[in-house]
Order: sequence, then structure tokens, then C-alpha cells
Amino acid sequence: MPVYTFRGKNVRTNESISGERFSTNAQALASVLRREQVAPISIREKKTSSLNFSFRKKVTQAEVGVFTRQFSIMLNAGLPLIQALDAIAQQHPNQGFKEVLSIIRGDVEAGSTLSAAMSRHPKVFDSLFTNMIAAGETGGILDTILQRLSVFIEKIVKLKRALRSAMIYPATILTIAIGVVTIILWKVVPVFATLFEGFNVELPLLTRAVIMASGLIARYILFLAVFVVLGIFGLKTYYKTDNGRHLIDKTLLKSPVLGEILRKITVARFTRTLATLLTSGVPILEGLNITARTSGNAILEDAIYQIRQRIEEGGTMADPMRQSGFFPPMVTQMVSVGESTGEMDTMLVKVADYYEEEVDVLVANLLTILEPILMVFLGVIVGGIVIAMYLPLFKLIKVLSGG
Repeated sequence: MPVYTFRGKNVRTNESISGERFSTNAQALASVLRREQVAPISIREKKTSSLNFSFRKKVTQAEVGVFTRQFSIMLNAGLPLIQALDAIAQQHPNQGFKEVLSIIRGDVEAGSTLSAAMSRHPKVFDSLFTNMIAAGETGGILDTILQRLSVFIEKIVKLKRALRSAMIYPATILTIAIGVVTIILWKVVPVFATLFEGFNVELPLLTRAVIMASGLIARYILFLAVFVVLGIFGLKTYYKTDNGRHLIDKTLLKSPVLGEILRKITVARFTRTLATLLTSGVPILEGLNITARTSGNAILEDAIYQIRQRIEEGGTMADPMRQSGFFPPMVTQMVSVGESTGEMDTMLVKVADYYEEEVDVLVANLLTILEPILMVFLGVIVGGIVIAMYLPLFKLIKVLSGG
């Protein structure tokens, strides 16, 4: 959407007003200004240089959560929709999000519904968000829906942070270990190898193995670096395919410790998402569709579509959940009770709360156990290389001393 610069006068105070606004065209902006009691004098489209490259900061889910919370508070306080969007857009530090909110504000002023305006920006507001906004607009409870959405997003962000905490620490330690070992083998070991060549002494097996590894690193380090980069790129590309997503997600779920954490995170996210949608008045079939698309796991997505199909055929939700083998028994039992009592959304919230607490405990325990294990691992690798380099020196000292 283009940006227009405008000048005008306030009809009541005769005060001069100027500024910049996003708008579909000059006529639409003139209509908006007149509704705001501003008589437009000039409206011109702002020209941008073809050499002006703008790098927009990506809108994070946490920023969407903060926006949703602020928006719900403003609407609950009685602030008009347009004014609330304008107030948040003006003070937002993220220029990319600011532009999106300004465009949405212009679309709503032009007569679009809020959900339709937001749906034009799927990278910021996903289908779950826009469907819930549509339900809120239809039911006249937009502020309540926004409040539920803000709680939901905060919970999802918390789950993502838990997953990040579980993966970043070991990944960081392993990366440092690989880097340190590579530098030692590449730069330090060759110095010792040159020294040992000057002495006619048989080297221990461990020393020979380390020197051989050093030679391979020195000779093929560029190829190894390219191989690692291509491997990461290839893995990311493969994950974008349907087979790749299924294989990698299945492998991760079956991994020893991380698999349990991932399963509990996906279950918590599934139950929290579906509960939020059902509480907001979204039909269960549509809710399952949205939940599947936003699940973030190919195996869970397949299970949700199977559940949806069984419900369409007149079956219950608990039976296909049990048959999928993905959901723990406690989850299927709670869902079965929810179906029997008609309180499905309440039961799903209880399950989500329970598994979110379980994830917190698991991540804390994992980090507590991993710290000493990784330190020992790093110490053994580096220490082993150091010992391998010093073993021949002890033997040389013994030979030179005539022992």
C-alpha cells in the first residue's frame, strides 16, 4: 500500500495539520481526513527511490501477543477500533509491524472487517488468529476474544522458549567443543608432530591416531566446512518436503530425552489451541482444521486430520486419539470425560495446563543433568588430545636421561 503525505486544516480550530498515512489512493485518504474533521489542502503520493532498500524486522509471536493484550485492554476501555489500532501503530518500535497495523487501520476505515484486513497479512496473523477475530466480530465479543488470544499466545511463546532452552544449551556446548577440537587439531597438533619427527622414537597409538586426525583436518578442512554448510542447507530443504517433515518429526519424537519433551510440548499446544478455539465459538471441525495447520508437527497433523474425519463420520474424538498412539492415555481419558459431560474446552485447558507444567519440570531436570555430562565430555575430548601429545615427551625425556 502506498504512503501519502498530506496537508490540511482542522475544521473546528483552523489549525494546520500535516503528516504521512498509508492509503489505497488519494481519494480514500481525503475521505478519511474529512471524517476526522480535517479539510485536506494537498495529498501527494510519497515517492521512494529504487535504490532505497528497506530491511523489515520480522514480527515475532511475542510481539503479536503484546499487541493483542494492548488491543484487548483498549477496546475493553471503550476506545474505538480505529483509534486503538492507530495508537498502537504509532508507538510500536518494530517498523515492519507498524506498517502492517497502519495498512490494517486503512483497510478497516475503507469498510473491511478487522478479520479480513488481518487475513491479508498471514505472516503476522495466522489462520487461527484471524478465525478467532472473525468469531469475536460475529458474536460482538471482540475484546473477550482478544483477551483469550493474548493468553493463548503467551502460553505458546512460553512453550517455544522451553523447547529452545532444552536445545540451545547442549547445541552450544557441542558447537564449542567441535570448534575447540578442530582448532587444536588444525593448528596445535601439527607443531607437536613436527617436533616428534626430529626424534627417532616410536609414538604411542593414541598419539599416532591424533596426528592422523590432525592431518585429515588440515588437508580437508575446507571440504568439511562446505560439507557441513551443504548438509544443513540440504536438511532444511528436505524438511520442507512432505516426506522430509514426516521422517524428521518422527525421528525427533523417538529420540531418547528430547522426544518426550517434544511430545509433551505438541500435546500441550494442541489442547491449548483447540480449547481456545472451542471457547471462542469456532465449530469443532473448523477448529481441528486450524489446529492441524498450526500444529508444527507432521505426525500430530496426520492424527488430527484422522480425528476430524471420524467426527465427520459421526464418531467420537477420544477413540481416534487412542488409536493414533500419539496421545498419552491421560489425554484420551480427559477428552472422553469432556465429551460425556459436554465440557470439552474445560478438559482441554486442564490437559494443557498439566503438560505445560510437565514441560517446565522436564526442561529444568534436563538442563541440570546435561551440564555436568557435557562438561565431562568436553574435558575428556580436549584432555585426551593433550595427553596424546604429552605421552611421547615423557618417553623422550626418559630416553634422553639414559633411563
